[in-house]
Amino acid sequence: MKFLKLNSNRIIYLILIFLFSITNVKAIVKPTSNFYINDYANIIDDATEEYILNKSIALNNADGTQIVVVTVENLEGNSLEDYAVELFRSFEIGDKEKNNGLLLLIAKEERLSRVEVGYGLEGILPDGKTGRFQDLYMIPYFKENNFSEGIKNGYDAFYSEIVKLNNLDIEYTNPKSTTSDDSFGLVLIGLLVGFISGMVARVTKKRDIISLVYGIIFIILFFLLPKYFGILISSLIAYFISAYATLDMLYFATFFGGRGGSGGSSFGGFSGGGGSSGGGGSSRGF
Repeated sequence: MKFLKLNSNRIIYLILIFLFSITNVKAIVKPTSNFYINDYANIIDDATEEYILNKSIALNNADGTQIVVVTVENLEGNSLEDYAVELFRSFEIGDKEKNNGLLLLIAKEERLSRVEVGYGLEGILPDGKTGRFQDLYMIPYFKENNFSEGIKNGYDAFYSEIVKLNNLDIEYTNPKSTTSDDSFGLVLIGLLVGFISGMVARVTKKRDIISLVYGIIFIILFFLLPKYFGILISSLIAYFISAYATLDMLYFATFFGGRGGSGGSSFGGFSGGGGSSGGGGSSRGF
């Protein structure tokens, strides 16, 4: 009887594991016949779907790079990052040898987006750049529930970057900038604020205190206004030059800085090329 009891407990345990695994599998959507565009949340218009499909076909034909867009109603309780990695691997996005795939994932109910990048693209699309592209080209549209335009604009950003940096001979469209036309004026204001603050710190000889306050303000604004990162960093640099730089320091920076190196139609039946991802990419909320 004891033997039977142990076996029955083991069987129940195995059944629970099996049911749990089935639940997890159901949480991951399957690729549609178009593969490159999978709008399970029904938030993308037909014109955008066809645009993405045709552009992705051309990119895949050029060098095996695959960009896949997936929208889902929700993540079924999974974390965004785990869901994206599992989705990427199950779709096998990108060439098997090059691992040059990219996944654009949008979860409608959680209001989250994720860019998952294959190993082979991490050099030209590091985490910071994928996050910045989302902030600049996608999130402003998503906040207004304009998903078609946001997805298309983000898609163009990643597509054009891949084409240009991989020197591919195919057409691309540059993304629309969502920064305001007065961004140049904002840069000038940021530089002026930084310069004046630095001079005040130098003259009053309270550089440590003012620098601490300036740094705290910078961090707060960075998280509140990430799309103005360039303006904020310009202001910060202006501050430290104004507050701390001497003529000798400026000459040193100029000398060594100058020595640096220079750096259509609808198709069906597509599938992944066997690519994989190690978790590279970035996530955003909107």
